Amino acid sequence: MNKVKNEKLIFENYENEFSFKKSKSNLNITFNRIAFIFFIFLMISLIYSIKLMYLGSLNSKININEDIPIKANYRADIVDRNENFLVKTVNTIDVGINPNFVINKKKLLISLKLIFPYKNFEEIEKKINGKKFFYLEKRISQEKYQKLRLLGDKSIISEERITRIYPQENLFSHIIGQIDRDNNGISGLEKSYDYELRKRQEPLKLTLDTDIQFLIREELIKSKDIFNNVGSAAILMNIDNGQIISMVSLPDFNLNKRETIKDVNFINRFTMGVYELGSVFKTFTLAAALNEEIIDTNTEFNDLEKKIYCAGNPIEEYDKEIPEDLTAEQILIRSGNIGSVRIAQKIGIEKFKTFLKKIGILDKLQFDIEEMGTPKVGKWGKCKLATVAYGHGISTTPLQLAKAYSIITNGGYFVEPTLIFKDQKEYNQRRRILKKEVSEKINPILRKVVSSEEGTAGFANVKGYEIGGKTGTADQPKDGGYSKKKINTFIAVFPTSKPKFTLLVLLDEPKPNKEYIYKYRDGRAPYKGNWRNTAGWTTVEITGKIIEKIGPILATKYLEFN
Repeated sequence: MNKVKNEKLIFENYENEFSFKKSKSNLNITFNRIAFIFFIFLMISLIYSIKLMYLGSLNSKININEDIPIKANYRADIVDRNENFLVKTVNTIDVGINPNFVINKKKLLISLKLIFPYKNFEEIEKKINGKKFFYLEKRISQEKYQKLRLLGDKSIISEERITRIYPQENLFSHIIGQIDRDNNGISGLEKSYDYELRKRQEPLKLTLDTDIQFLIREELIKSKDIFNNVGSAAILMNIDNGQIISMVSLPDFNLNKRETIKDVNFINRFTMGVYELGSVFKTFTLAAALNEEIIDTNTEFNDLEKKIYCAGNPIEEYDKEIPEDLTAEQILIRSGNIGSVRIAQKIGIEKFKTFLKKIGILDKLQFDIEEMGTPKVGKWGKCKLATVAYGHGISTTPLQLAKAYSIITNGGYFVEPTLIFKDQKEYNQRRRILKKEVSEKINPILRKVVSSEEGTAGFANVKGYEIGGKTGTADQPKDGGYSKKKINTFIAVFPTSKPKFTLLVLLDEPKPNKEYIYKYRDGRAPYKGNWRNTAGWTTVEITGKIIEKIGPILATKYLEFN
């Protein structure tokens, strides 16, 4: 019995051992299968994760159903002197589609057609059938954005960015300038004040007036219909503190649409345009002589030739009827070339150079906008002195011309043009660089250029505003000589009894209009246009139109005008 029991026990132990071995073998098989499946799953997950990381790297796009983080590249707003927004920073949303996430293309296309009926869906369908992310609409409206969110489609990707909006569109394009896709300033004030705009919280306030800017631009646009000029520019400046109230350059561009700054047709003619400006320089010639007390306004110049030569090149009068005997005052009023040369010869090279440098003509202007042209003079000599006396052989920017005229007419005080609005206290420390008698003698003469019949700017004689000024007609340089293309300029100062404003208007390549009817603003009979393509028959007319428009605003809006 005992033996049997022992055998039974052994059998039982053997059976148990067998069962254990069998169970272990089954477990190994199951484990291997699970491990294999897990490995496959792991590889799929890894591939999928890598793909997601790749897709997620495409411009850091965010699914439209998720919250969108705000980027920290804020820029301060820009306003005009009356707190009107010129530039506004807003959060905008760009929306696109990732074709790799599209589940039902047909359904998606139908939904999109209902939201964007104006889009080309043949092109969109092609893109959806591809594999690359594409933008559906940038700066999407909130209404459309909400409709897209309701679709709940994972393929619709959105990106929120901080964007600059320009409510005035073209009106201040050359002044404001542009930013790139990363909100870095690349031109204009956006570039010059890039750091300032990034750190400040309150808006950057400018000296500009939106209403006046609009009216001046409107008249410059009309000038093209009259004189068929290729471009134009105008600047209105307070001669006491240098505040620029308006600065227009045409052609301009819509800041909300234009993406490059490479097109030379869109240069700011006031800062980057470097021109020979012609007879407007004759005022500098007379002013320099008066400042040095070499002559007086009534000093007589007799037996003035109609033509002289310098280094074999002729210098002659445009006006063949100009008298041979003229006073210094009459030389400026009649815009005499030979007379201006004679005055310059009395001044001498060094004193004339010093004077031009003092009023800011010879050196590159330091301005709020970095893009500034550099004046060109060349080597000084007797012939250079002669040509500069009447505005040829020297090139400068119109902005520098406006600055120089402001100094000459404001009592001789130094002034620096500016676009940035400052506290009045910052303008109180004035520094006189010319004798005050210069302004006292020059201003009445500039008035006669406009008001007298022998002057060259009669079409700008707007009643009630005491307009003074000087015309400038210059041939544009070409291949070492001169072409027939003109730069016609008129710079006005008003009121001449107590100057407060200077207004410079420039027309690039105007053409004479024989059919245009000129209307004198001082009551004289109308005059039908003729063949003459001078500033007196082009730019002066446009300046008169501008002053008629902006004069009432200046008189009521700016107390200093009264």
